[in-house]
Amino acid sequence: MTSNLYRDLGATPAPLGVPARALAVGAHPDDIEFGCGGTLAGWAAAGCDVTMLIVTDGSKGSWDAATDPTELAQRRAGEQEAAAATLGATRVVRLDYVDGELEYSMELRRRIAEQIRLARPDVLFSHDPWQRYQMHPDHRATGLGAVDGMVAARDPLFFPEMAVAAHRPTAMLLWSADTPDHWQDIAASIDTKIAALLCHSSQGETTMGNAHDGGAARDAFDKRIREWAARSGATAGIEFAEAFKRLKP
Repeated sequence: MTSNLYRDLGATPAPLGVPARALAVGAHPDDIEFGCGGTLAGWAAAGCDVTMLIVTDGSKGSWDAATDPTELAQRRAGEQEAAAATLGATRVVRLDYVDGELEYSMELRRRIAEQIRLARPDVLFSHDPWQRYQMHPDHRATGLGAVDGMVAARDPLFFPEMAVAAHRPTAMLLWSADTPDHWQDIAASIDTKIAALLCHSSQGETTMGNAHDGGAARDAFDKRIREWAARSGATAGIEFAEAFKRLKP
C-alpha cells in the first residue's frame, strides 16, 4: 500500500467546527481530561457525541505500596465514569490492559481500529507517540496504537473479518505534541475540564498536587491548569486553549 501523496499536495486543512462524533483514546483514566477535556466538553455541550476509550486499567496509579491494584482499578473506573458525565461524554469504553505493562502489538492496533470503526468519529484524539522524552511506556504505546489503528480503521483491507465497515475520520488531533499546529479555544469550558479532572481523586497525590484536599492545594491546581491553557493558547492568540498536532487521515 502506498500513501496518496497527490491528495495532500498544497492542501490546507479546513477549520474544525463542532463534529457530530468524536473519539478520544487515552492510556489511563484522566489522560483524556488533561489532553483534550476542554475541547470535548465544549463540543459535547454543542451536541457532539463523545466516546472516551481508556486503554489500561489504571491499576498502578498510586505511590502507596500498600494499595491493592484491583481495588484501585475499580475505583478509577468509577472516577472515569464520573469525569465522563461531567464532560458530557456519551460513553466510556475500557480495554483493561494492565497499567504500566502495555506493549505495542498488532492486537492493540486491531482493538483500537475496531473501536474507531464502531464509534465512527469525525475527529479522533490521542497521545502524540513521537513526543520527545515521553517516559511513560503506556502513553507511547497508546499513541502509536491510535495512529496505526486509525490507518487500519480507514482502509477496508485491514481486518476484513470485523463485522463493521471501515471508517475514515476527518482529522486526528494529538495532544502533548512538541510542534503543535492546531489550537482549540476552551475559554468557555475550562471550568468543566478542571471539574472533570477533580473527579479523579485517587490521582490527587500523583498528578494534581493534592488538589483533592481542597483549600490552597485545590486553588493551586486550578491556577496551574489555567496557566497551562494560557501558555498553550498564547501562540494562537487565544486566552485559554488546548494545543494539538493535526493529522489528515
